[in-house]
Amino acid sequence: MEQNDLKQALESILFVARKPLSLEEICEVTGSGLDETRAAAEELVVEYDSRGIKIFKVAGGFLMGTSPKMAEFVQKILSPKIETTLSPRALETLAIIAYKQPVTRLEIERLRGVDSTGVIDSLLAKKLIKELGRSDALGHPFLFGTTDEFLRHFGLHDLDSLPELPATEEELAQVLSSALIKAESPAAVEA
Repeated sequence: MEQNDLKQALESILFVARKPLSLEEICEVTGSGLDETRAAAEELVVEYDSRGIKIFKVAGGFLMGTSPKMAEFVQKILSPKIETTLSPRALETLAIIAYKQPVTRLEIERLRGVDSTGVIDSLLAKKLIKELGRSDALGHPFLFGTTDEFLRHFGLHDLDSLPELPATEEELAQVLSSALIKAESPAAVEA
């Protein structure tokens, strides 16, 4: 397949995809090689960089979505408005899981100091976390970790993209208050 045809095929596939597509998935659909698919995808990322629609590298794949700069305009046209909010309890629990995964409910509760069953159930229902199996600890409790939806929701390419944990209590308080402000505002809308 010629490079231009591959880019057009890739653009069409990403336009209709509802989840990030890995290079392997794209190769399977287009029948192209990994290197040429990677090159075409990277070219499209650059070409779309200055547009209202972008191609994002998230959750180990590629996804077409609205530029964060244009999200407010898209939100005005959509009905009903789409808002995604997380409570401070959910953000705190999600942060613990993201940084400590795999982690058990008991470990989460030790860090938070309160029962976390309801919050964990809510995060599971929103598909931001998942059960990763069972621990070898007494009672074999479930282990929890984040999902691709978590990466997509927060615009992360992978878990290595998570910001470093603050070194002091003051820095931590500043990060948490910033996260709460973001969590209470509407999330960016994707195409």
